[in-house]
Amino acid sequence: MTDILLKGGRVIDPAAQRDGIFDVLIRQDAIAAIGPDLDAQMTPGTQVVDCRGKLVLPGMIDTHGHIYQGVTGRFGLEPDMCGVHSGVTTMVDQGGASCITLPGFRSHIIERSKTRILSYLSAYLVGGLEGHYYPELYRPECLDVDATVKAARTNPDIVRGLKAHAEIGGFARWGLDVMKLAAQIGRESNLPVYIHFGQLWPKPEQGGKDVNPDSIFNQVVDLLKAGDILAHPFSRHPGGFVELNGQIHPMVKEAIARGLKIDVGHGSHFSFKTARIVLDAGIVPDTLGADMHGYNTIVPPPPGTPDWHPDESTHIFKGNERFSLASAMTSMLALGLPLGHVVAMVTSNAAKLAGMEGEIGTLKVGGVADVSVLEDMRGQWVIHDNEGTQVSTDRQLRPLFCYRAGERFEADAPILPELRVLSERAAVGA
Repeated sequence: MTDILLKGGRVIDPAAQRDGIFDVLIRQDAIAAIGPDLDAQMTPGTQVVDCRGKLVLPGMIDTHGHIYQGVTGRFGLEPDMCGVHSGVTTMVDQGGASCITLPGFRSHIIERSKTRILSYLSAYLVGGLEGHYYPELYRPECLDVDATVKAARTNPDIVRGLKAHAEIGGFARWGLDVMKLAAQIGRESNLPVYIHFGQLWPKPEQGGKDVNPDSIFNQVVDLLKAGDILAHPFSRHPGGFVELNGQIHPMVKEAIARGLKIDVGHGSHFSFKTARIVLDAGIVPDTLGADMHGYNTIVPPPPGTPDWHPDESTHIFKGNERFSLASAMTSMLALGLPLGHVVAMVTSNAAKLAGMEGEIGTLKVGGVADVSVLEDMRGQWVIHDNEGTQVSTDRQLRPLFCYRAGERFEADAPILPELRVLSERAAVGA
C-alpha cells in the first residue's frame, strides 16, 4: 500500500490537545507521523493529498446510528452509506440488534462493512424492528435480562452498551417496569445504558395510565448509574430535558453531577428552540449522534419492506430535512458551540461512549489510520429543523473523504444534504 501524506490541513485532535497546521503521514493502515512538515519522511511513490484550508480530524464516530439493514425494515440504513461514504469511520448502532438477532448483525452487517461498527444492544428481544413502530413488542414481558446480559458478556468486541426507551407511551402502558429491567441489564453486564427521552409511542386508546410527561425524567435518572447516557436533550417531543412550561427539568443538572452523560441524538427530534433553552441553562452535551434512519432520511427502501403505514404522513419520526453527522455539527456551531468541542463530540468523547478511548477518536503515531477530512465553508446559509425553525449561519461543514484503516472513501452518499444558499456570495472563503 502506497504511503499517503495529508499535507497542510488544520488538524484538530482534542484527545491530543492538538489544533494547528500539520502534515499527517499514513503508512499501511496506521499513522506513521504527525508534524508541521513531513516532506523529509516521504518515500518514493508517496501520494500527497493537498489538505490546505481543510479540517483534518480523527476518524469521526457517529454515536447514534440505525444500520441493521434488512432486518429492521425501513428503519435500518445501509451501513457504509451512513459511515465511510458520509465521512464517518465508526458507527454505533443504537438498539437495532437484540440478544436474538446479534449473530446476524455480526455476520451480515459488521463483517461485510468497511465502516467500523459497534452495537448498543437492544434491551428488548425484538431489537429495533420497523423503528419500534409496534409498542406492544416493547412491553416488560419482551425483555429477557439473563439472555441479554449473556449476549453482551459473550460479545465484548462489538457490544459496548445497551439501548432502552423512557417515554410517555411506554409509561402509560407499563409504568417504570421496562426501565427497571433495562437498568438491571446495564448493572449486571457492567455496560452503559443509552436512554431515549421524548415521546416515541402514542398513548393507548384505552386502559392507559395518566402520565405527567415531566415526571418521567427524574424517575428514570434515579435508576441509572454513572456513565449511562441520556439522549435527545434537544428533542421537540415532550417528556425529556425541557418541561411543558418551557423550563429546563430541575433534575438535569443533578443527573450530570451523578456522572451521567448526554448524547444529542439529532434525528428528526432536533429542535433549535429546545436546544437554545438547554444550552442557555449551561448544559452542553458530551457527544453528537446523527440518528439517521429510514423514516427521517430520504433514501429508497430496500425491496420487500412495507410500502406504507397507516400514519405515514404524520409519523412522529418523519423528517423533512436531510442531515448527516457533519450537518449536525454545523447545527451545533450555529448554536454557538466552539469548534473544538463539536469536534470532541464526534471524536474523543465519542470514543469513550464506544468503549474505545485512546484506540479511536484520536490521531497518534502507531494508531489506526482513521481520518476524516472536511471542508470548512464560509458564506451565508439557512438551516432548518423539523419544526420549521430557520437559523442563519455563516459556516457549513461538509465531509470530503475519509480514510478507514488507511483506505480512502469519498463522501458521496446520496443522503448527504444539499446546501441552502442565501446569497450568491455563499462560497468557500467568502
